[in-house]
Amino acid sequence: MIKKFSLTGKICLGLLGLLYALAIFANFICPYHYDDEDRNYSYCPPTAIEFRDHGKWAHPFVYGRTLTFNEVHRRIYAKDVAKKYPFHLFFKGHLFGVDAPGRLYIWGADERGRDLFSRIWYGARISLSIGIFGVLISFTLGLIIGGIAGYYGGWIDNILMRVCEMFMMVPGFYLMLALRAVVPDNFNSLQVYASVVVILALIGWASLARIIRGMALSIRERDYVLVAKTLGVPDIVIIIKHLLPQTISYSLASLMLTVSSYILAEAGLSVVGLGIQDPVPSWGNLLSDAMQIVPVIFAPWILLPGLFIFMAVVCFNVVGDSLRDALDPTLNGTSI
Repeated sequence: MIKKFSLTGKICLGLLGLLYALAIFANFICPYHYDDEDRNYSYCPPTAIEFRDHGKWAHPFVYGRTLTFNEVHRRIYAKDVAKKYPFHLFFKGHLFGVDAPGRLYIWGADERGRDLFSRIWYGARISLSIGIFGVLISFTLGLIIGGIAGYYGGWIDNILMRVCEMFMMVPGFYLMLALRAVVPDNFNSLQVYASVVVILALIGWASLARIIRGMALSIRERDYVLVAKTLGVPDIVIIIKHLLPQTISYSLASLMLTVSSYILAEAGLSVVGLGIQDPVPSWGNLLSDAMQIVPVIFAPWILLPGLFIFMAVVCFNVVGDSLRDALDPTLNGTSI
């Protein structure tokens, strides 16, 4: 009997589900579009929602903000108690919002006065989906190439494994930078997104292919595979229906672990300006503001995207470990 999925794994799986749900419904959840800016609110701190007015309970509202500069030209935002903007739920097609010209910054604003809460959840669409699409491509390549190499062996195996080694001998981050360098600078956001997905897939398939090849070398000698060969079943059918399904326990666990590395890779590319470009947000390029110490000191909320990167990576790793423990027959007392 397969061991039950661990409690920690279930919690992390639930957190991942919540992150993806918030990303999918960002249009509704976020009070602003990701590129809605007001330069008068550059690095504005988080907005407090008020529930009491002059000591009495009142309909939720936010105060206006007045901007001044101190002696070292630091922006100072103060409440303007003369200006009050009602807070509404289900406001103009969004989950919440305030009346214009008021601005609501749940998690503060960035350098251009854009709502960080909105940009984080729009950016989650990029960062979380790139990992999934990249893994789907790399795992398809890895499973097919590894399965073919292990099933046929001989010169086919030698050629395919030498190709794998060519990809693996170059450090992943440098290979990623080299591949990104050939992408034209005039690509639009969608083209850059597709390019990053392909780049991540190309740096990730080789290691999986080698492992699947090793598993296939053993599986191809099993009785049911030999019987299928004797009955004249086509090789491609044997590989897809009889060989690759036996690698599923490892593949699923490895898939979850690889998604986290792709999220980090996209973040690394975007932080250095080679990934998704502003104004389209991703968790990586949202952290580019944090490359300088002064904004971090005076606006620490710009580090929030890093917290979500950390959360997603940890959750994917824990879910991957839990899947491995649940599906590995040597750990749950069963045998193949």
